[in-house]
Amino acid sequence: MELLRKSKELIKIGSSISRFYSIKPAEEISKLVNSNKVVVFMKGVPEQPQCGFSNAVVQVLRMHGVNYDAYNVLQDDSLRQGIKEYSNWPTIPQVYINGEFVGGCDIIIQMHQSGDLIEELKKAGIESALLEKHEHPTDEKIKK
Repeated sequence: MELLRKSKELIKIGSSISRFYSIKPAEEISKLVNSNKVVVFMKGVPEQPQCGFSNAVVQVLRMHGVNYDAYNVLQDDSLRQGIKEYSNWPTIPQVYINGEFVGGCDIIIQMHQSGDLIEELKKAGIESALLEKHEHPTDEKIKK
């Protein structure tokens, strides 16, 4: 019985250690986060999102005409766990603008609906395609 108890303790310790080593280091994640003005950690890839929340973020960014780097957390479990710890945010997708964590799907949709996303993108030097569409008809009226 003593041997069984010690074996269980060792397994428990080993699981904790392997979990620690299976998380991508913060330095590596920081490099990814800063690899582009807009970075998305998602399930799947922009061409084929693997969950509805990731798909919603892709669609919002597409509407704004934003070029971004995307990282598929389903291909790398150490990244999936590491990004959650890095941001202290438990869910995926996660969106970063200018190296700063902005939020997940709900926050991005809310920012899109309120117009705050246009402002956040502008701070990063990115002009939203939606802004261009809204400005041109007004410009035409002024010119006439």
